[in-house]
Amino acid sequence: MYIDRATIHVASGAGGNGAISFRREKYIPKGGPDGGDGGNGGSVILQATRGELTLIAVKYQPNWSAPKGENGGHRGSTGACGKDTIVQVPVGTMVFDSHSDELLADLDTEGKTWVAAKGGKGGKGNLKFVSSTNQAPRCAQPGTPGEERDLDLEIKTLSDVALVGYPNAGKSTLLRSLSRARPKVAAYPFTTLHPVVGIVELPNYERFTVADIPGLIDGASDNVGLGHDFLRHIERCRLLCFVLDMGGYDGRDPLQDLASLRDELLKYDEDVAKRPFVIIANKMDLDGAEENLERLRKQEPASAIFPTIAELEEDVDAIKNLLFETLRKLPPEPPEVRGKILAKHRKPQRPDVIIEDDEE
Repeated sequence: MYIDRATIHVASGAGGNGAISFRREKYIPKGGPDGGDGGNGGSVILQATRGELTLIAVKYQPNWSAPKGENGGHRGSTGACGKDTIVQVPVGTMVFDSHSDELLADLDTEGKTWVAAKGGKGGKGNLKFVSSTNQAPRCAQPGTPGEERDLDLEIKTLSDVALVGYPNAGKSTLLRSLSRARPKVAAYPFTTLHPVVGIVELPNYERFTVADIPGLIDGASDNVGLGHDFLRHIERCRLLCFVLDMGGYDGRDPLQDLASLRDELLKYDEDVAKRPFVIIANKMDLDGAEENLERLRKQEPASAIFPTIAELEEDVDAIKNLLFETLRKLPPEPPEVRGKILAKHRKPQRPDVIIEDDEE
C-alpha cells in the first residue's frame, strides 16, 4: 500500500508549573523559599528517514502529542521535562500548514528534523523570585502551554533522475539493471504502482539516484487516471530520462510517445518540461526498432539518445556514465524555480488515492 498524502494533528506538552515551597527542617527556623522550576513540555518533531517509504504510519495515526513537563518540587527540585515525540516520515516529505497552505518544512535529506510543535516552557519556582526586598516570595510562575496545529504532509520523490515513459516501456527493468532496486516487473502495463528510487553506484565511488515513475497515459496533465498523483513526483528531479519502447508496443509509435510525454509535462508544469533530458531507446531487439531509431535520430539530432536492451542489461555501465556526466554538467537550479516547485501545494482534486499491490 502506497500513501503519499496525509493530514495530521500535532500537540506539544505544556510546561510544568513552578512550585511555591519553603524549607522546613528541624532546628532551622528560617529556612526560606525552596520551590523548584517546572519542567519543559515535550515537542513533536518530524524526522526524515529512508526507513519509511510511505505515509501509511501517520495516515492511520493522525494525532501525535508529547507529554507535558512535571511541576517543580520542594528543595529546589526541577520537574522532569516531557519526552519529545519523534514522528518518522520518508525523505522528500514536504510539510504544509493545513489552513494557510504555507510551506513549513522540506525534509529532503536523511536525518533532517523539524519541530512541528514546540513544547511549553516550565515556570519558575518561588526560589527564583527571591530579592533583597522580597525574601519570602509566595508566588511562582505557571508553565506556558504547548502548541497545536494541523499539518498536510506530501511526499514528492527526491531523485536526481526521473525515468519517464508510457506503461510497459521498460522503466522498471532499466532501474533494476542500473541499481539494486527491485521494482515489480511483468509482461503487462501498470506493474509499477508507485515511485521507486534506486541508488546507482559508479566504480569511482560516485553515486546518484534514479526514480522509476509509474507509467503516464494521455490526459495525465488533466488528472486522467492518476495523472497528478504521478506527475508531481517528477517535480523535484534534476534530469528527465525518457524511456521509449522502440518496438512499438500495441502498435504505438515511439516518436509519437515522446511527443505526447513532452506535451503532458508541458501542460502540467512548464518548468518541469524544460528540464534537461536524455532519451533511452529501449527494446532494440524487437522488430522495427532499428527503423524507429533512425527516425528518432533524424527528429532529435541534438538530443542524447542511447539505444539499449534493458532486459539483457546491455551497456549498463555506459548508461550510468551518460546519466552521471549529464548530471555533473548541469548548472545549479535557479532559486526562483526551486522555490516555485517547493511552494506549490496542490490540493487533491478527489479523495486520497490509496494504491494497493495485490502481492502484499
